[in-house]
Amino acid sequence: MSKERKRIIVVGAGAAGMLAAIYAARNGHEVLLLEKNDKAGKKLYITGKGRCNITNACEMEDLFKNVMSNPKFLYGAFYGYSNYDVIDFFEQLGLKTKIERGGRVFPESDKSSEVIGVLLKELKRLQVDIRYQSEVEQILTEDSAVKGVLIKKTQEKLSADNVIVATGGLSYPSTGSTGDGYRFAKSMGHSVTKLSPSLVPVNIKEIELVKELQGLSLKNIEITVTSQNKVIYSDFGELLFTHFGVSGPVILSASSYLVPYMGQKELTLSIDLKPALTKEQLDARILRDFDEFKNKQYKNALDQLLPRKMIQVIIALSKIDPEKKVNLITKEERKRLVDILKAMTLSIDRLRDYNEAVITKGGIAVKEINPSTMESRLISGVYYIGEVLDLDALTGGFNLQIAWSTAYLAGNSV
Repeated sequence: MSKERKRIIVVGAGAAGMLAAIYAARNGHEVLLLEKNDKAGKKLYITGKGRCNITNACEMEDLFKNVMSNPKFLYGAFYGYSNYDVIDFFEQLGLKTKIERGGRVFPESDKSSEVIGVLLKELKRLQVDIRYQSEVEQILTEDSAVKGVLIKKTQEKLSADNVIVATGGLSYPSTGSTGDGYRFAKSMGHSVTKLSPSLVPVNIKEIELVKELQGLSLKNIEITVTSQNKVIYSDFGELLFTHFGVSGPVILSASSYLVPYMGQKELTLSIDLKPALTKEQLDARILRDFDEFKNKQYKNALDQLLPRKMIQVIIALSKIDPEKKVNLITKEERKRLVDILKAMTLSIDRLRDYNEAVITKGGIAVKEINPSTMESRLISGVYYIGEVLDLDALTGGFNLQIAWSTAYLAGNSV
């Protein structure tokens, strides 16, 4: 049964906006896609370090486990348009994909520009009208129903049967994510939950120490974040030292758990540099190294155990004389070294800001949105999708999956 042809306006030509426009157009509607920037997909372009981690090829149960806020709201969206539907969609458009460690799905070319390219090609094929440098100032409503939008620069009023808001959050404001959708929603009576940067690097109080380690990437380490001896987060993976603190996949994911604790309690980051070894095994390993280098000074005997950049820092933390011959190092001193390698402890100062945040935590309250369609429960004909909603997930393609799934529902519901 074909739908009545409607005029649909989609605000925002990011991942969610482009996909929603495609499905609305495939349903035979006249679609106008408005973008405030001079090109589409600016944030999509930098996603996954420019490689674009489009989704995660995990089981459905794991999709939900990786959603931090309101996973139950996404039940209809994820089952309606799953991670495998996303992969099929892009493959059908001619984009070859590959699955990497942790189920992360990337374009085979490792180029996010190709993801944007196939979306734009499909929009063109469907004759979707895309207008760039067209910032929307206001969503126009009357009697609790949508009427269209007001363009900021020209003050032109564009009428529409339905408006899909895909304006993103506040993260990476340079890409155009400046919170427009929250403003629209509030003006229509919607609640917006507390907003904060998430999936973001972390400032460390021991600034001189991290500056010494700046640029060092550690793989296969384990981190634990605690507050007053309560474990908040623990994970295994990759960490990067920066001039201000720490970043990398394990830290970005940890930041999502830290938001409620910031500014209230002391937060401690403990890094296990050798998670594959118990303390006893690590001590045995150190003894073997020391036996091999028995005539060497301590400062020259850690090359096989640690990255070169880390040696001076660990020596200082262990409080063992760097000039001491390793065959003279006591059992007690060795225990100190083992303890530091198994739990290098740093104090978390604060999260970085929206300029470095992958996503925004918080957004339009989902209880005011129909989870089967993404339509506002307050204003008929207005749909909200993607990051503008109070939905966020961990790294690994899960946030883009939220964008695709909610966009598909809206595009098929208008």
